[in-house]
Amino acid sequence: MKVGVARETAPGERRVALVPETLGRIQKAGAEVLVEHDAGLGSHFLDSAYEAAGASIVSTDELYAQADLVARVHKPSPSEAAKLRHGQAVVGFMQPLLDPRLAADLAARGVIEISLDAIPRTLSRAQTMDALSSQANVGGYKAVIMAAEAYGRYLPMLTTAAGTAKPANVLVLGIGVAGLQAIATARRLGAVVRAYDVRRETKEQAQSVGATFIELKSVADATGEGGYARALTPEEQKAQQDELNGHIAAQDIVITTAQVPGRRPPVLVTAAAVAGMKPGSIIVDMAASDLGGNCELSRAGETVETDNGVTILAPTNLPASMPGSASLFYSRNLAALLLTFIKDGRFTIDPTDEVHAATVITNDGRVVQEATKKLLEPAAGSGTGTGGSAA
Repeated sequence: MKVGVARETAPGERRVALVPETLGRIQKAGAEVLVEHDAGLGSHFLDSAYEAAGASIVSTDELYAQADLVARVHKPSPSEAAKLRHGQAVVGFMQPLLDPRLAADLAARGVIEISLDAIPRTLSRAQTMDALSSQANVGGYKAVIMAAEAYGRYLPMLTTAAGTAKPANVLVLGIGVAGLQAIATARRLGAVVRAYDVRRETKEQAQSVGATFIELKSVADATGEGGYARALTPEEQKAQQDELNGHIAAQDIVITTAQVPGRRPPVLVTAAAVAGMKPGSIIVDMAASDLGGNCELSRAGETVETDNGVTILAPTNLPASMPGSASLFYSRNLAALLLTFIKDGRFTIDPTDEVHAATVITNDGRVVQEATKKLLEPAAGSGTGTGGSAA
């Protein structure tokens, strides 16, 4: 079996799917590794390092012609997807719930799609494969560093001959992996940190890394499936926002991380809340995307300066800004997943394996993952030929 490592071409993407450190595990399982020329350059992993680890450096055309499985971070662009052939597998963050049409197209051409963002996060044996968590960890750390740089004041209390600087007040909204890392990082930098999540179970987690948990009286527990929060009703959202506004107004920095898989992120920081914040305050919206963000005024990939002096940052790919660490973690996750597919040096799918059942999106010319199939059914029934995406 030949595993190919593709060079990422998405704008701003500097990560690579596999780093030299993890190649040995795949090779011991009987796979040969091909690396596209300069695939690791953005993460500072040179071709020479891959060659020293036993990989072969190949051109783009050679990679797609020879590899049995193509490893990526991002889903392929249309031109890259066109290079994939019948019987070949592709693995990465394929986003089948947001782009089911890609899955349908790959299935029609006999390509096997495997998605790391479909890893069952509550399955204990899959924790080492959970790339969403590892990348969120990187993102949570970098969000605080970005906020500290934009803030223009000290985060810790600092006593000098010129007087004492008060510590910054930081509020983290959403206590998942990214939120917990943001809390821990802000605390290490000396800020006073508060945190909120609609899932009451996260209170102890937030407190364990140094945050004061905000308890709202207006919203009941909203724990959902798979470790995520459920979507709130419109009534719950309004009550939550009204009560949150008072807390947000007292903060110097607000970092938002709340997401619901396949849906528009919940709005936690309204325009009214932003209007109530102090001049010089910073918002980092980690949930910002083309679907929207946690802040009503966010614009994905842009910096917004409001009339009342609040800066809103909406980065869309924080892990790519720390490509070395992010690639290392992603590579370890991916290697752990690939080893479940490599049996005696051959690529093998076991439909009875819980990990395979969740992550294999297309196989044998069909879309086989149930969640993606459901998204395609209305399109197939209407005869429009366009795939629906979760909003």
